[in-house]
Amino acid sequence: MLTNHAKLMQFFSVAQDISGRKKLQKMIYILQQCHVPFEEKYQFHFYGPYSEELSLRVEELCNLGFIAEEKEERSNYFQYNYTITDDGKAFLNQFKMDMPEMTTQVARLQEKSSRFLELVSTMLFFNDLPVNQLIEKIHTVKPKQKYTDEEISDAQSFITSLRENPPV
Repeated sequence: MLTNHAKLMQFFSVAQDISGRKKLQKMIYILQQCHVPFEEKYQFHFYGPYSEELSLRVEELCNLGFIAEEKEERSNYFQYNYTITDDGKAFLNQFKMDMPEMTTQVARLQEKSSRFLELVSTMLFFNDLPVNQLIEKIHTVKPKQKYTDEEISDAQSFITSLRENPPV
């Protein structure tokens, strides 16, 4: 049980600060698709791939005091920000994990917007489709996002670069 929690703690230790639940979901999914051994199961949901397991684990880590969740009011919604606590760091020091080095990948993901990561994770979710069908699928499942050809091309390039430089 604690192994999957510790893997997430390792992620939070590397990331330092995550702004938004959606961004957190997408970052873990994308890293999972880049062979980082996160074991949460994902289904396709409103904002792309979503894991109930991940949501529950994060909630448990918050309840244990290992992750701090700060609710920030925005103009018409709330954003949740996550940081690892000192207790979380102490837990992680006692629970040695054999995780690949993911600092570079996490930093690259953090630079991107939630909207872009939603596109990237959606493309990875439907990765088995040929490119033309994948683009059609994006426009079908994400019509409100109105992704442009340039955004889709940027996402494809981003995926390629992540795969060329996997976590070690």
